Amino acid sequence: MNVPAGIGRDGLGELIGIEHLEGVGDEVRARVAVSDGIRQPFGIVHGGAYAAIAESVCSRATAAAVSEDGMAAMSQSNQASFLRPISEGAIHARGVVRHRGRTTWIWDCELSDDEGRLCALVRMTIAVRPRPGEPSPSRESGS
Repeated sequence: MNVPAGIGRDGLGELIGIEHLEGVGDEVRARVAVSDGIRQPFGIVHGGAYAAIAESVCSRATAAAVSEDGMAAMSQSNQASFLRPISEGAIHARGVVRHRGRTTWIWDCELSDDEGRLCALVRMTIAVRPRPGEPSPSRESGS
């Protein structure tokens, strides 16, 4: 899936191999193949990989929605709960927006294995701020 205009690279997302499948709107999906690069020493996916996947997927979707208004999206909070390990196959991410505010969006991201079993849940709060060099909406309106 191509990166929408106004959205920069996701270096960490590219490094761990995030494949964005569906990406703008109230629900987004992505997939990451399990590899040694995201496994911890015991052979299961590192908890930080789940958090990074959720953050990349939710930040990208928020950025796509707000970029035409000169706004940027960045993680404000990332709360992950790990339910079961994944050691092979792929991680399937499904993010659902729960709140679309002027300055924050809240997402729930479910991460599952190839069998559809829920393996991690991540609640993401995404800050929405003016892109550097862009006038903020409040400055344009004189308030």
